[in-house]
Amino acid sequence: MEGFDIGSLIWIFFILSALQPMFQRRMLESMRMRQIRRLERSRGSRVILLVHRQETMSFLGFPLMRYIDINDSEAVLRAVHTTDNTRPLDIILHTPGGMVIAATQIARAVKAHPGKVTVFVPHFAMSGGTLIALAADEIVMSPHATLGPIDPQLGNQPAASLVKVLEQKPVQKIEDQTLINADMGAKAIDQVQKTARRLLEGTLPAERAEEVARILSEGRWTHDYPIFCDEARELGLPVSTAMPTEILDMMMLYPQAIQRSPSVEYNPESGRRRPMLPGS
Repeated sequence: MEGFDIGSLIWIFFILSALQPMFQRRMLESMRMRQIRRLERSRGSRVILLVHRQETMSFLGFPLMRYIDINDSEAVLRAVHTTDNTRPLDIILHTPGGMVIAATQIARAVKAHPGKVTVFVPHFAMSGGTLIALAADEIVMSPHATLGPIDPQLGNQPAASLVKVLEQKPVQKIEDQTLINADMGAKAIDQVQKTARRLLEGTLPAERAEEVARILSEGRWTHDYPIFCDEARELGLPVSTAMPTEILDMMMLYPQAIQRSPSVEYNPESGRRRPMLPGS
């Protein structure tokens, strides 16, 4: 063809190569939405996914772990608040945890939903993810999926370990900054424990809820300690292992990606509350 040379072919190749990730991402998003709608129809519920994968920066290539943040809480709260009160919620969690305030917001919104709330943990929901799971009426875990402790961390230091410094050394030999950190740690543990106890109200008897909240937040384990199904049941949590195959299949639609994709997705047209008419 006149005017069409090898240079043009090279340019077309580079353009298509540049657009390919975008096409793949759009295709995955479409497949995920179809799967969400299919699951919602089969269960008669509103499905919300909170999925975090390790991402890779497109320029420097450093691995970054995503976590629960304020953007996630805004999206989940919006989904919960626009769901009809009678419609069940199915929340699929796959997360290492994240900000306490964001996880608490999500957990309180989930707890306040009048319809049944089921949290599905196909692989793991640690730390803040476990805090959200405590708000559910039922926790469905794969046989080898894990929850985790909810003991707060101050930077890279466990709050419980900071508090123990006060028990093992005379105050006169402890630096002022360490004393301040230990005081903050004690407050953080108390706050998380009260939040967990409130989330467990109505699910467990009051005394047991107090005990479980203390066990999970006091720092008896390392922060990455895996709480499998059997131990979660021993604690008294409402755990089932009847994990639907559709949810495991859905996780395959969240591959390890190079470019960041939304971590919260739901069908915006499903389960929406009916608008209230004036005087109703």
